[in-house]
Amino acid sequence: MTQELRRSLGVFDAVLIGLGSMVGAGVFVALAPAAGAAGSGPLLLMGLGLAAVVAYCNAMASARLAARYPASGGTYVYGRERLGPFWGYLAGWGFVVGKTASCAAMALTVGAYVWPGQAHAIAVAAVVALTAVNYGGVQKSAWLTRAIVAVVLAVLAAVVVSCLVSSSADWGRLEAGASGSGAGGVLQAAGLLFFAFAGYARIATLGEEVRDPARTIPRAIPLALGIALVVYVGVAVAVLCALGAGELGRATAPLADAVRASGAEWLAPVVRVGAAVAALGSLLALILGVSRTTLAMARDGHLPRTLAAVHPRFQVPHHAELAVGAVVAVVAATADVRGAIGFSSFGVLVYYAIANASAWTLGSRWRVLAGCGLAGCLALAFALPLSSVVSGAAVLAAGALTYAIRRRRGVSSGRGPGSAAMG
Repeated sequence: MTQELRRSLGVFDAVLIGLGSMVGAGVFVALAPAAGAAGSGPLLLMGLGLAAVVAYCNAMASARLAARYPASGGTYVYGRERLGPFWGYLAGWGFVVGKTASCAAMALTVGAYVWPGQAHAIAVAAVVALTAVNYGGVQKSAWLTRAIVAVVLAVLAAVVVSCLVSSSADWGRLEAGASGSGAGGVLQAAGLLFFAFAGYARIATLGEEVRDPARTIPRAIPLALGIALVVYVGVAVAVLCALGAGELGRATAPLADAVRASGAEWLAPVVRVGAAVAALGSLLALILGVSRTTLAMARDGHLPRTLAAVHPRFQVPHHAELAVGAVVAVVAATADVRGAIGFSSFGVLVYYAIANASAWTLGSRWRVLAGCGLAGCLALAFALPLSSVVSGAAVLAAGALTYAIRRRRGVSSGRGPGSAAMG
């Protein structure tokens, strides 16, 4: 009999877990490359708006599916139930591999802000510490996420106020370089900014630990997304007023550069601490999500069965959490942060494309949003840099080949890879 997880999260905690993923390191780093891709303030804000529209479509698809299938695993479960075992497997594969890379990127962001000369060592230490927190139970993770979200929102509010009230703030910089780089630049900027919105899926992947999921999840996901959008727009406008799109696109630490340009030099170290805390919040929620999808895939036999074990006291998938933590630590010790982010973005957009395709099957009333979300995910995925598209497609192809080989072996022995039902 499959062990179940404890349902301990209400709407407030679920919203905070989503915010802990979205209002994280992305807002501290993603604006710069997005501004470089867009080439102007107006096009950067258009890219932000496009990313939010796609994220909203995905959020509603995820919310409806999670309410119907309130089990750990997110789109892995939805794709399996609505489209068939292969599509569920492909979503799970893309999520676990892509988000493992994203975990490493967040850990490296912590290291870069805390101690740039020892970024890899700090990254590994952060992974070990947060894996230990998650091992103690999802409610402990939710309490830590509350503290992290509060700190990050306070830092971002200070950045916005300092940039907008400064005598050097210039609203004309929003219009500077208005021609920008055209539609292609908007798409690429949206693809980069979407990376920072993707955290709402963490609420869906925790569906088995949410109280009254049919009511809680559809409320929590749009709330978390809406709050994140308001925060992102405020920060983007403030930073553009301080730096302009050109200087923003060249910045390595855009929010710290913005407060310096506004004459608030004293705030730069605070922003540095805020960025590190934000990355820790994202990493905490990411490890939660990856371990739950790993749990679901192990229950179905796509990953080693031992990863489906649930701790008898803490009621968390402790083998999955330890395995995910170990892999992320190895990647964080060896990987490059830019490559990890690009690779993760492609995998995450494919994951959401499958979520929207799954939502399409729920009936005609959901097909407009699901169709827009599916088209938007594919457009943003293939607008990413070519290296990200090629590496992401190669990993997905490797996953599909692995599935085909295992399925052939399973059929020959009378067992399909999806034969083990969840719950």
